[in-house]
Amino acid sequence: MVFRMFVFLVGFGLAVIGGMYIISYLNLITIGYNFLEYVNFIIRRFECIISVVGLLLIFISIYLPGGNI
Repeated sequence: MVFRMFVFLVGFGLAVIGGMYIISYLNLITIGYNFLEYVNFIIRRFECIISVVGLLLIFISIYLPGGNI
């Protein structure tokens, strides 16, 4: 149970950090990038990829069955 909470909190932290970068990179649209260029930029940045890793950790910690330890 403690390990599951730890994985959830680590995933939540990674998702928040990655989401913060995704929102901050929205300023690229104001300097002339269109939406497809913005998405292309986002999927190539490591800071934004960790948001997906964080969401996967959250999903794993909630929905995977575990023991009664």
